[in-house]
Amino acid sequence: MEIQEILRRLRAGESDRAIHRALGMHRETVKKYRVWASEQGLLTSELPSVAELHHLLATTLPSSAPPQNVSSVEPYREWVVRLRAEGVEVAAIHARLQERGYRGSYAAVWRFVRQLEPVLPDATVRVERRPGEEAQVDFGYAGLLRDPYSGQMRRSWAFVMTLAWSRHQYVEFVFDQKVETWLLCHRRAFEFFGGVPQRVVLDNLKAAILRACQDEPQVQQAYRECAQHYGFLIAPCRVRTPQHKGKVEQGGVHYVKRNFLGGRETTTLTQANREVRRWCQTTAGQRAHGTTKRQPLVCFQEIEQACLQPLPSQPYDVGVWKLLKLHRDCHVVFEGSYYSAPFAYIGQRLRLRAGLQWVRLYSPDYQLIATHERAEAPGTRRTHLEHLPPAKVPGLVLNRTGCQAQAARIGPATATVVRHLLDDGVIDRLPTAGRLLRLREVYGDARLETACQRALAFGDPAYLTVKRILTQSLDQQPLPSEGQGLSPARTFVRTARELVGHVLGGVSWS
Repeated sequence: MEIQEILRRLRAGESDRAIHRALGMHRETVKKYRVWASEQGLLTSELPSVAELHHLLATTLPSSAPPQNVSSVEPYREWVVRLRAEGVEVAAIHARLQERGYRGSYAAVWRFVRQLEPVLPDATVRVERRPGEEAQVDFGYAGLLRDPYSGQMRRSWAFVMTLAWSRHQYVEFVFDQKVETWLLCHRRAFEFFGGVPQRVVLDNLKAAILRACQDEPQVQQAYRECAQHYGFLIAPCRVRTPQHKGKVEQGGVHYVKRNFLGGRETTTLTQANREVRRWCQTTAGQRAHGTTKRQPLVCFQEIEQACLQPLPSQPYDVGVWKLLKLHRDCHVVFEGSYYSAPFAYIGQRLRLRAGLQWVRLYSPDYQLIATHERAEAPGTRRTHLEHLPPAKVPGLVLNRTGCQAQAARIGPATATVVRHLLDDGVIDRLPTAGRLLRLREVYGDARLETACQRALAFGDPAYLTVKRILTQSLDQQPLPSEGQGLSPARTFVRTARELVGHVLGGVSWS
């Protein structure tokens, strides 16, 4: 009880009963203070200062202080101090004291230890930042929202970015906390503010921090790229210290839940994002903030917006990094689609960076080795032929139209032989035609054309015939002219009479 208040009532002439009712003080205590004040001349003379008054009270009325009891643990003080220095818990100390004959309670030991080691109050130091210096980001569960595409109710989260000085904020509802979502939310938040803060304070969520560590945090490669592109510093909180980003914890995520989401009927994700954007500019932006006592939107527009770093000329191409194995078919698999890489890297783990438009593959030491347009649907194959073993490429690209066009470029005889092969109505001769055309790689176009001419001259336009002509160098010999060395073709060596003489007149055939 403040002694000044007691003296004020005593000097005003209030009775002991009245002071007892007003201050809840025992009447005997009031009487004791009245006698003391009268002895010290405090009822009529000018009152001393507060410090002098308390000093006077302590020296002339010592019975006003509570009695000091001696702890039952006091005889064991040195023993308790030594055990506490070794880190022994209070319960164990109580047990050790009982072994030495102590009969007091655990509570007595606990009180004695508290007197030895007074607990300091848990003080909070509020840190304020300069305009444009810092933004704080966080994800918070936002309940169920309707998917505008499937119509199903899905769990959703609120992404909140709050500028530390003005408290102006950006809010967006999403269905996941993937790296792509995290990065896109940053991009749209910076575009909403029209600038970039110097640093971004965040929790150690996996979309941003792979391994939490106070001194050497391991940052997601994609988030590192985003920070480099926009020019902000990544500032992860210490593990399990969310109060280090209290501006977005209390005035951001919790405020969105209490105010915007509180009592709201279920809606779609699209509608919720449209309405929360307007809410940021009106309700949240124009309220008198509980700490700053100013309107966040006004502070932002008048001061902080001009202090933000300018946006880069191009928005960040959101990229996701993956470590993927190159399989025997010379492709890696990402989100159900297939992307080729040079066959020399088969079996190795390549670094894939998937942007919104392009997918790039890097060697283990970050050398760019392949670039593909990003597939729009699972199951799509993106293949560069130069990534495949050379011996496998011809069979992959072989088709009838291509064969005929290639043969025509070699010469008319080759085109005739290929057409003869492809016109087979029973057997698919496309692979055979391909092998015939690949003979040019060994013998050249001119010799292949000559070999096809010789095969046609002998009436045998077959692949094996053309190949035999080339391997035996028969294509380098002149073709016999008509009538020289070429006898008319015969179906049978014997005459018809010899074959069917028994029918024509009884001639036998032996």
